Amino acid sequence: MDRSRPLPSRRRILQGAALAAVPYALLPDARAGAQTQAIDYPSAEWQPASTSNYTASTRPNAYSVDRVIVHVAQETYASTLSIFQNPRKKVSAHYVVGSADGQVAQCVREADIAWHAGNWDYNTRSIGIEHEGWVDQPNYFTDAMYTQSARLTAAICDRYGIPKDREHILGHVQVPGTDHTDPGPNWDWVRYIRLVNLA
Repeated sequence: MDRSRPLPSRRRILQGAALAAVPYALLPDARAGAQTQAIDYPSAEWQPASTSNYTASTRPNAYSVDRVIVHVAQETYASTLSIFQNPRKKVSAHYVVGSADGQVAQCVREADIAWHAGNWDYNTRSIGIEHEGWVDQPNYFTDAMYTQSARLTAAICDRYGIPKDREHILGHVQVPGTDHTDPGPNWDWVRYIRLVNLA
């Protein structure tokens, strides 16, 4: 035992015990943490992508944002988040939407450039939204997913003044130079655009 430092007083011990009983989220420093500041869409949970998987930027100052790109991940929600958090994958999207409950995770700040479109010009000017599921399995495209994704897209369009139409809300398949087919023929674009406009 190190006798060179004085032992803490009984009062200091009691104060420490009382502080330990306070939930972390209620502490002032925890509430002011970077995680809450990182959310651009209040309904999302923050699940940050590896900094190796996107480009830091100052959009819309550095690049104008004028479109939303819809993806289907060909993965589960959890696996998609894990891929974005893996620094070796070199891929990310701003958001991921779950199938069963429409849970939304934000992985990249909207000010930054996610690597989702496979086309640098489209990456710089778009917000990418991945959806849990597979293009050939329409059972993943649930009411909850369509509803929550449409609300997210509507909020993005409102924030940047993006028209809520098919010229500005694109599928990954529409990006020049891509070899991807998502969101695929089972994605109901008529329903989705209607929900975006109603949101």
